[in-house]
Amino acid sequence: MTDDRRQRRGTFGDVALPAAATYVVPPRRRRLLFAGIVLAAAFVAYAAFDFVAGGADFVVGGPLSSSHATLEQDCAACHVPFASAASERCATCHEKYGDRLGVYSFASHYLYRSRDFQRLGTREHEVGCAACHREHGGREAPLTAVGDALCTSCHDFGSFAQGHPPPSFAGGGPDPAGLRFPHARHVREVMDRQGLSDLERACLHCHNPQPDGRYFAAIDFDRHCAACHLGAGSTTPRLPVAGGEDGAPGVETLAAVRARGGLESAWAFTVNPGELRQVGRRVSKTPLAHRDAWVLHNLRRLRRELYPAAGLADLLVTSADVAGGDARVLYREAIATLAAAVAELRSRPQGAVRRELASLEALLGQLERRLEDPYAVLDESRFLLPEAPAVDARRAAAIDALAEELTTACRQCHLLRQATLVRVQAEQRTLRRSEFDHRAHILQARCLDCHAAIPIAEAVAGGELPPETADRAAIHNLPSLDVCRGCHQPQLAGDRCTTCHLFHPDVGRRSELLLYLEDADG
Repeated sequence: MTDDRRQRRGTFGDVALPAAATYVVPPRRRRLLFAGIVLAAAFVAYAAFDFVAGGADFVVGGPLSSSHATLEQDCAACHVPFASAASERCATCHEKYGDRLGVYSFASHYLYRSRDFQRLGTREHEVGCAACHREHGGREAPLTAVGDALCTSCHDFGSFAQGHPPPSFAGGGPDPAGLRFPHARHVREVMDRQGLSDLERACLHCHNPQPDGRYFAAIDFDRHCAACHLGAGSTTPRLPVAGGEDGAPGVETLAAVRARGGLESAWAFTVNPGELRQVGRRVSKTPLAHRDAWVLHNLRRLRRELYPAAGLADLLVTSADVAGGDARVLYREAIATLAAAVAELRSRPQGAVRRELASLEALLGQLERRLEDPYAVLDESRFLLPEAPAVDARRAAAIDALAEELTTACRQCHLLRQATLVRVQAEQRTLRRSEFDHRAHILQARCLDCHAAIPIAEAVAGGELPPETADRAAIHNLPSLDVCRGCHQPQLAGDRCTTCHLFHPDVGRRSELLLYLEDADG
């Protein structure tokens, strides 16, 4: 075949079939080639997307972060063959051994601070650890920098600027402080006594920051209140002594407690007899101490007459008013009461006392074991008093009246209900589902720039003290989200979900988490 014929390629054979100028690919091979190109392009596109936005689950993008640098030569420490890092491998290091409900599991996230056990269960958008904590981004890669998109896949709130729900206290519900406390009056008094001109200093007189500056220590009577309250002249009214001919309710004198002896009488030998003054069938005590042993003893006697079947409530000094899920606080107090009784009885050789001691030790051991078990079901309702007293209405009214007389000095600040002092919520932390660092904000704002629900500044400036409806302990003196949005917006301070919220429980407070998980199997 000459070069001229090879170039023309006009016909083929005797039948003069047309010949193509180039090689003809069979149709079947053309389809296979096209499919291969499409698959290759899809693979490259997925790998590129995974590398840029997907955290390199499929393609390793670089060295490990400094937190995991020691594992860089041990791929199997995190990965299973042909898959991304398995959450089970993460748990090997990050979980406590033997946890049935891990600290870093989604179940823990659902319960953390919500205390709502109905939320337990698998959700549609649950992902593994590696979906949020992106590795292979280099030694300085921040593993905890999680984008809002992962949060809003479940929490469909839009953004902090729009759609974020208000905190629970914004609904206007009362704060169960259990205390009578007008802020403005106390701030004015502190400034006068301390010679202060700076209002912020008066706030810090009672609201003492914790060492890290994030939150505040609980209010303590001896440190914050004793300088003004229950001084040397504090006293009870002259109260009727029990055992009168008319059978009316009365208090037990110190001499009577010492003569009777028995359980719960050891305190009587530590009280100065000169503090009680009896004239005829009336007795008073001067001065009074905070948690005065004689007052609390007689208050408990009156409560026992009203509610003889009080059960565990009889082991508490104050009422059982705690937030849901905080029953562990009540059990600790009950254990302390029992432990004191056991210590008192161990020094007595009488047979009846020894039998009582054995019974108390058995109960104490049972409570301690339940408290040590993080998964035990602890029910705060077991500490509640019955709704109706066990005596007739006339007798109950007389006992209630005597309880009010007995606690006259106490009720200057405390509330009394069912012949029981209402528990004070001394813990000052209100936000349960979010974090707030006072230390990070104090340079940008003063206390009353945010805490303005009570008109304190106006009263201190010389105005009249606000009425009780506007200034009482039950008011949440906290800002609205609009105050927060003044700074936290995209153009200014951070407004990401993780600015205020934690996904995982604070592992530094792991025992508190176990408190919330204790009913999970109940």
